Amino acid sequence: MHAIELKLALVGLAGILAQWISWRFSLPAIALLLLTGLAAGPLTGMIDPVRDFGEVYRPVISLAVAIILFEGGLTLNLKEISETSKAVRRIILVGGPLVWLFSTLAAHYAGGLSWQAAILLGAILVVTGPTVIMPLLRQARLKKRAASLLRWEAIVNDPIGALLAVLSFEIFLVANNVHEAENLLFNGVIAALIALPGAWLFSKFIVWLFLRGHIAEYLKAPFLLVAALIANAVTNLFLEEAGLLTVTVMGIILANSRIASLAEMKRFKETITVLLVSGVFILLTASLDLNLIYELGWQAAAFVAAILFIARPVAITIATMGTGLTWQERLLTAWIAPRGVVAVAIAGIFGTALAEQGIADGEKMIAYTFAVVAATILLHGFSLPLLARLLNLRAVAKPGILVVGGSPWSIALAEKLKACDVPVMIADGNWNHLGRARAQSIPTYFGDVLSEHAHHELDIGVWSSLIAASDNDAYNALVCTEFGPEVGRGNVLQIGDRESVSEKRELHFTLGGRALMRPGMSYDEMNDKIASGWQITSSTLSKEFNYEAFLSSRPEESQTLFWFKPGGVFHFAASNPDAAPGGDTIVISFGPPRDRSRKARPTNGQASGKASGKANGQEDRDAK
Repeated sequence: MHAIELKLALVGLAGILAQWISWRFSLPAIALLLLTGLAAGPLTGMIDPVRDFGEVYRPVISLAVAIILFEGGLTLNLKEISETSKAVRRIILVGGPLVWLFSTLAAHYAGGLSWQAAILLGAILVVTGPTVIMPLLRQARLKKRAASLLRWEAIVNDPIGALLAVLSFEIFLVANNVHEAENLLFNGVIAALIALPGAWLFSKFIVWLFLRGHIAEYLKAPFLLVAALIANAVTNLFLEEAGLLTVTVMGIILANSRIASLAEMKRFKETITVLLVSGVFILLTASLDLNLIYELGWQAAAFVAAILFIARPVAITIATMGTGLTWQERLLTAWIAPRGVVAVAIAGIFGTALAEQGIADGEKMIAYTFAVVAATILLHGFSLPLLARLLNLRAVAKPGILVVGGSPWSIALAEKLKACDVPVMIADGNWNHLGRARAQSIPTYFGDVLSEHAHHELDIGVWSSLIAASDNDAYNALVCTEFGPEVGRGNVLQIGDRESVSEKRELHFTLGGRALMRPGMSYDEMNDKIASGWQITSSTLSKEFNYEAFLSSRPEESQTLFWFKPGGVFHFAASNPDAAPGGDTIVISFGPPRDRSRKARPTNGQASGKASGKANGQEDRDAK
């Protein structure tokens, strides 16, 4: 018992460690999970999920996949695909069957599988894996339309591929007199009624409960989780794996309902999904038979090549004709189709079932699925960022800043960032506040960044940092609190001086963002200083003109806002009081114009004459 507990804990540790390495070094997380599972299972034998967990292993995997798809459905908003609805429909309704057909032919003729196993494997490979696509999209930072295509296809096609595999297997059983055709037809109709109109009614009932206050706020997230598990299990009573369609439909309906607390529930589900994806993928990979890997020969290689370079590209090219997509978007969609947890789970279920029915290729089908999963994860995972860059489909080529509030100070900052070739945008709900920014060709967003429209149109996730600089401190804190989980808690900042506010009026430390300046300045103070001649300046450091020399060259009242290397991350001075930028770094500061007669800021050491001379020439280009 204790050994199993330890193994589960180690699986969790390995999964989170792989996710952290992926985040830290910008590597595909699913590729690291694949390698971890192979190391823990087939290569070392440390974990054998079937042996260690017995009969509960497959049901737990099935429930975990259902939760993953439910969470994926919660991310799909119908307004998001207004520009790509035709393309999404064609990819699902036309591209899916074509992928099934071409994959079946590849499995039979290139892979040497029997027709029964080939048809099942073709259906399984319709799925493109939201568990793989989601981390890749976060890493690649695609433009909105390209990312929407891949995300919708991955989430919607997963249950469809599972159902195609179920129907193929059931038809095979009917043909072999194992099941009766009438029974299959009855169960299929019942499952379809539960998965479509039943899921719609159940979701609307949940919305009604939430809106009427019949569910306590702290119970909403666990209530949704249990509701999805029940819906999945009930549907599966009539048709195996049909519950995946039910939970996906439920997720989409709930995502498009006006539930005020849905954002918090999405974050809760996302946390669970990260844990489940990590653990499930490691366990599924660990369950792979090493002998099957050794048996993969030239036929498996030919099959994988046919899937990668013929089946998927040809099917998507045909499906996206006349959909209004650019050739770059069509090429990206045709190539990127990584398979993941759902494909492996379904292959494991039906491969074993085929083998029990006397089809020897059942076990071979599982190995082929893993071969496709491994190849697509590695090739698509590592090629997506490069391909997106070559096709100009990346949302932001380098880190950028979203400034909320169109004040004179905000516009001066945006002008400076634009001059430094840093992506920047100003958002404000007052049209007049954006006039000067528009005149300077600075990108703007007119509207409330907290609105539903902004959620779909502004695409907050492409910005690496956010500065809340409106005239309302409470609103600034609310903006930082809302977007902290998406942008990063350390990358959301706000103006003002919270340290000078009395304890009774101070916001709780968990609300709001980090201070942009210390000591902070209010909205009025900052704009009054801009009106009196203060400037936002940029200075480039070097070996001769270091940070100490820069400080000594600035008036005493000046404040360093942040620094960065071209194309690199931003380091905010108020959050890093003990840090100092090095050479080839651009420093953005706010202060009065440099006056040689003004007393310079005192430093711990005196800058050399050479550094002082360099300061005169290195001083901000825009201050002249």
